[in-house]
Amino acid sequence: MSISTRFTVGVHILALIELNKDGISSSEYLAGSVNTNPSLIRKIMGMLKKAKLIEVQPGIAGAKLAKEPSNIKLLDVYKAVDVVQDNELFSVHEHPSPDCPVGRNIQDSITPVLSAAQLALEKVLGNVTIEDIVKDITEKEKFNKIMN
Repeated sequence: MSISTRFTVGVHILALIELNKDGISSSEYLAGSVNTNPSLIRKIMGMLKKAKLIEVQPGIAGAKLAKEPSNIKLLDVYKAVDVVQDNELFSVHEHPSPDCPVGRNIQDSITPVLSAAQLALEKVLGNVTIEDIVKDITEKEKFNKIMN
């Protein structure tokens, strides 16, 4: 099982809105870049708007960032698009056999490890901003132009 693609699509949307800030970032335009259906983009944009990461005005095509890209952390996107519920990145199987030494103890043994792993993930996401992603994309594009 993997984390929902809503997270990476959300980051994609925010990065593209920033890079296209002088243009119109409509759901159709964004969907073309993501290579998906505009209705999926609108759904994720609704989540980003609810989290106050983007601004969308009714009747006007396009969206813009609600904050500076340096103030939008990947953790904000992760939380905005409901990838996982709080402290539930990992699910531990329920009702293991109490007749088995592993079954009796697996939940208590593995839960602290999984909690630490989730905290580590969230710490990394909290240290990276949309600005960092946009800068990386811009650098890669410069390099690609030089190489071609």
